[in-house]
Amino acid sequence: MVLIKAKRDDLLVPLSSVSGIIERRHTLPILSNVLIERAAGSLSFLATDIEIQITSRGSVESSGEARAVTVGARKLVDILRALPDGSEVTLQQQDKRLLVKSGKSRFVLQTLPAEDFPRLAKPAGEASRFSLPQKALRRLLGLVQYSMAQQDIRYYLNGLLMVVEDKSLKLVATDGHRLAYASMALESKLPRQEVIVPRKTVLELAKLLSDGEEEVRIELSATQASFAFGSVELVSKLVDGKFPDYTRVVPVGHKNKLTIGREVLRQSLLRAAILSNEKFRGVRWVLTDGSLKIVSSNTEQEEAEETLEVGYKGDALDIGFNVNYLLDVLNNVAGSEVECLFGDAASSALMSFPSEAEFKYVVMPMRI
Repeated sequence: MVLIKAKRDDLLVPLSSVSGIIERRHTLPILSNVLIERAAGSLSFLATDIEIQITSRGSVESSGEARAVTVGARKLVDILRALPDGSEVTLQQQDKRLLVKSGKSRFVLQTLPAEDFPRLAKPAGEASRFSLPQKALRRLLGLVQYSMAQQDIRYYLNGLLMVVEDKSLKLVATDGHRLAYASMALESKLPRQEVIVPRKTVLELAKLLSDGEEEVRIELSATQASFAFGSVELVSKLVDGKFPDYTRVVPVGHKNKLTIGREVLRQSLLRAAILSNEKFRGVRWVLTDGSLKIVSSNTEQEEAEETLEVGYKGDALDIGFNVNYLLDVLNNVAGSEVECLFGDAASSALMSFPSEAEFKYVVMPMRI
């Protein structure tokens, strides 16, 4: 029974869109599979890891009754990638197997029943719905996502806070040592809603969004977030927890201000990082009138020192930071200049960019 006959890329593109969330090892074998469903003139691929579900749809020539099958996603992706560009591919069901044919190549894959494939249930209750250009959401995610925690025991930090309020969308990420905040205006006025989107969902979403003006339709409920764009729909469970009050973390009243070229600072930190302690990654900033000295050392008694002429007129300061946290923001936020505000050596520093009015980055100092 022929399930579908199509060009290689008509199958590979939607299949690649969904297969990124599939884990290598699963306790449930069916979670390593992708659900392929054929209806009149359309074909859909669905993958899930129980927490996230991605569906990608394509239009193909098909006739006959609707059919569904689940097959190993990574194996099918690898087979299709290995076939020549532009080749015709036939997927054919044979008992409990899927036959993949193209030219003189033939592959037989094991299948599992489509009716056993798990799906995320539709959430009950009301949801906030709004749209924005894909490139706007992609850019906003890029400004903050590197600050999310990884496998932190405080599970609510392993994700991104998304706040919808009036006509604004705010994204906040923190791992307890640094915090990134970015916001943008929305066209429609919405009631306030806060959700924590899991880290894996954020990374997958950033990967799938395009840099175009096409819209992404967002739906936020109490338990789920849905993002629909192009032929893709990504649905994710939310992190159930209380995110820290980010408004209390952003320092106010810091009077010591440093303005410096972003690339000059980035290059200096990259050089200083070479001789920083491999475990703690600390660098010292020694600030005096008109001067910034960046110093690092390690357990082998090796040292690096960079002195930069800067427009600084504040208090003399000697403050330590994790160099990776500084490089993260300088690598991910564009702009020719960066502004740094300091209190004292024990206070968080606030970094901002004249080119990104709605962005703030707070980094905790460290003892060196």
